[in-house]
Amino acid sequence: MRTRVTTSILDVMSAILAVMSAILVAMAVLADAEAQNAPRFVVEETTIASIHAALRSGQITCVQLTRAYLDRIDAYDHKGPALNAILTVNPRALDTAAEMDRLDAAAATRRSLHCIPVVLKDNYDTADMPTTGGAVTLAKSVPPADGFIVRRLREAGAIVLAKANLMELAWSGTTASSLGGQTRNPYDLTRTPGGSSGGTGAAIAANFGVLGTGSDTGQSIRSPASANSLVGVRPTRGLVSRAGIIPVSTTQDAAGPITRTVQDAARMLDVIAGYDPDDPTTAFSVGKIPPSYASGLTGDGLKGARVGLLVDFLGRDAIHEPVNAVVDAAAAMMTTMGATIVRVSIPDLGALTRNLGLITFEFKSAFNAYLAGLGPRAPVKTLDEFIARGEFHPALRSGLLAAQKVADPLNSAEYKQMLLRRNDLRQAVMTLIAANRLDAVLYPHQRRLVVPIGEEQVERNGVLSNGTGFPAIAFPGGFSPPTASAPGGVPVGIEILGPEWSEPVLFKLAYAYQEGTKARKPPASTPPLR
Repeated sequence: MRTRVTTSILDVMSAILAVMSAILVAMAVLADAEAQNAPRFVVEETTIASIHAALRSGQITCVQLTRAYLDRIDAYDHKGPALNAILTVNPRALDTAAEMDRLDAAAATRRSLHCIPVVLKDNYDTADMPTTGGAVTLAKSVPPADGFIVRRLREAGAIVLAKANLMELAWSGTTASSLGGQTRNPYDLTRTPGGSSGGTGAAIAANFGVLGTGSDTGQSIRSPASANSLVGVRPTRGLVSRAGIIPVSTTQDAAGPITRTVQDAARMLDVIAGYDPDDPTTAFSVGKIPPSYASGLTGDGLKGARVGLLVDFLGRDAIHEPVNAVVDAAAAMMTTMGATIVRVSIPDLGALTRNLGLITFEFKSAFNAYLAGLGPRAPVKTLDEFIARGEFHPALRSGLLAAQKVADPLNSAEYKQMLLRRNDLRQAVMTLIAANRLDAVLYPHQRRLVVPIGEEQVERNGVLSNGTGFPAIAFPGGFSPPTASAPGGVPVGIEILGPEWSEPVLFKLAYAYQEGTKARKPPASTPPLR
């Protein structure tokens, strides 16, 4: 009896092993078929989805992918076109990639950004690398912990590949710093890459990484997106935490994605949006975040939409013609794709938007609080000490001194009046949207092309978002005519804005335009490596 039972058990086990072997063979065959049928993987212009497909099919490993981006940084950041976009390369990036290669398939699948290389603007706190703000004074400042967004990205499986140059302390729009110098625009090496997140913009445009982070006090996410043929998202105030980012203005600061595609920006926002007790404004996001920003993207997203072309934000001189031509073509294309374009205007918009910037009033207290949070690691303790060192970029001097000198700024009558005026602008924009039954407001991010190096950035239209707290997405609209220094033309970004929490609608519209036009093209200055 015992022999028959034992034999029966062995037979069952043998059958199970045979089934498992057959399953493994089938899986191997399927994987081989997927690898043979999948398009050949190239790192340039790749996306989250294409990377994950290449990893699953065995075309690449995480280490190979990471090495490919590091090779591009080595070839093009300080050599060749010398973009000067990167301040620090993560010395552990390849080790982290190797750890990811050792994960099983189930663990990798659970992480929505598994093995996706990210370039961080260097005002985002990282506990394993300096966070400098582009300032010589902060060159060795290593924060005690990752910022909220950095932590969310790492938890989702992203690899922090490098940290990018920026306009020092994110104070302006040309991307020059005392620590990193001037970053160049990869499409026209004589021009700036926008700012203040221009290092991130140049890096993502040149395929130094897949995802980038920016911060936007005035227009500093959308400006480099516009200047580098990218997608930049300034989210609704309170949707994304600013904790762990060197602050400029507690009211105006925003953080968000800079990517090459709308779908990658949406997938990144899925990861970083949400409540953070260290940023009380994010309490307003509770109940306002959809299950996924990426899931609602369809090619017919413009069909039936009403979009208001804000004529107040169009220039009228010869210098504005390259941008206006792109905007006109974009409006025509949106019409072809099923949208109704309505030319709209906001009465007294110039007066409503004039002198709304709160940086002079809010910077000192916010910066001092950030330095205090560094604890004993802080290289300086106050803005006064930072200024006394005298190590900052000359372009910051007048602004820093103005912020230093304002007495009791948060209780000044001028400051309180400016806060009230922001409500006037919010009302005017919402009235425009309601009266014209608009899904979004459309305008060029910048009325003229991004400026040559050495000039101040001018005629940007970011105030409509930073002055209201409403979300806006800048995305590739097209290019100016080619020139000797810009053989493919200079990128022109168009921007759409909607009411609070309207990101799903804005993504849908931007994605449909992207798919219908394929307006983005990579810069000629950073071709594929051989």
